[in-house]
Amino acid sequence: MNRMMAFGMKLLCILTLALGGVATAQQATTAPRFTLNIPAAATSGEAEHSVQFIGTATVMIRFGGMTILTDPNFLHKGDHVHLGYGLTSERQTNPAIEFDALPPIDFVLLSHLHDDHFDKLVREKLKRSTPIVTTASASDDLRKLGFTSVIGLGTWQDVQVTKGDTTLRLTAMPGRHGPVAAAALLPAVMGSMLDFSSAAGRYRMYISGDTMVYRDIEEIPKRFPGVDLALLHLGGTRILGIVTVTMDAKEGVKMLKLIAPHRAIPIHYNDYTVFKSPLSDFQKAVQEAGLAEKVSYLKHGETYRYEPKK
Repeated sequence: MNRMMAFGMKLLCILTLALGGVATAQQATTAPRFTLNIPAAATSGEAEHSVQFIGTATVMIRFGGMTILTDPNFLHKGDHVHLGYGLTSERQTNPAIEFDALPPIDFVLLSHLHDDHFDKLVREKLKRSTPIVTTASASDDLRKLGFTSVIGLGTWQDVQVTKGDTTLRLTAMPGRHGPVAAAALLPAVMGSMLDFSSAAGRYRMYISGDTMVYRDIEEIPKRFPGVDLALLHLGGTRILGIVTVTMDAKEGVKMLKLIAPHRAIPIHYNDYTVFKSPLSDFQKAVQEAGLAEKVSYLKHGETYRYEPKK
């Protein structure tokens, strides 16, 4: 009997510890790892909810009174970016907006630190106090460049951004530049899930980052179903002429089917010589897959407007 009681007490202790561990894990997923509070300036008129395509992977996202700039690249046609290991690429287009003409930006969302996502002009002109949310490795490099408000995220880590009555829960998604061997030689990359909320409603937006579709990506719709809008980095970027490190048309359709957003917008295509899969290839693949009604196409400078869900 004493042995049975001892066994029961031991089992009770194990269960208590296990349940405590579960509670802790749940709390860890509920509370954001980081917080960022942005002062709310006085505004007039109705809040805007939109995505404006500037070029490459650069978009301006507005939700309520919050304005986010992604992967800022403001070089011009004929300029070159350095991709490491002596590799360069020439820009084929101009940005829709000049850097100096940008409205006030609340923070920059940077998928990774490559020149075609954070170019030399931006490194020179962006205010060092501008908040930047990016990968852990990029955050270290940005601090060395003098940026003072940088948040580095690991996969599935998150930050809660608050401005007035608008709240954004931004979570780092899996991302990988091409096959494992190539990814090891390139900057770490992340996708992002943006969960907005305000008095106007809620909205979930996925940004793929420079990634291919691989096993870890399959976890995203399990954890974050019901994506309203997906911004897909395409282009079929090819290095050394043989290794593809961002989604081409086929991979883009595969991602579209996997994430299953209500609406998708392709970005990061046709802008640099290393982009080998043109937008027309993706348009054709989308049509053949019967998904044309789910995709909106923006020219440089055009804006997609959306409505939050109550």
